[in-house]
Amino acid sequence: MHSKRSGLAAIATLFSMLGLAQVNQVPSDMERISSTLMDYIDGTANGDPEQVRRAFHPDFKLYTVTDADSLWIRSGEKYISGIKAGEKNNRQGRIISIDVEGNAAMAKAEVAIPGWRIFTDYFLLLKYEGAWRIVQKSFSWRAWPKDEGK
Repeated sequence: MHSKRSGLAAIATLFSMLGLAQVNQVPSDMERISSTLMDYIDGTANGDPEQVRRAFHPDFKLYTVTDADSLWIRSGEKYISGIKAGEKNNRQGRIISIDVEGNAAMAKAEVAIPGWRIFTDYFLLLKYEGAWRIVQKSFSWRAWPKDEGK
């Protein structure tokens, strides 16, 4: 009986070393970053300011360049305060890429608002206190193609 238990333990150890054991697996940084980004994407689409707030560091800022070629900076709190609780919209977002090194990451997402604009968002994220948070968002946009979606 003892050798049978030892054999099972050895197999379990081997599976664990090979990454094949899925029991109680902690989410990877990529999964956690994706979850943070989806809090932003889903929260803005579904009118959930608290979900959006979860994604961001409280002092985050948004940056873009205006049509007049000047830098426009907005506080995160002002951005989140513009999200009407419960007001869903037709925003469609997707994560394009994530690059992570240690406790720092960069991510790119695209958010389309059919009939109006397509935004490209660039995020800087940091992992602190056990969670990934967006500390900065820079974005650009282009007009929705006139012949698309008809």
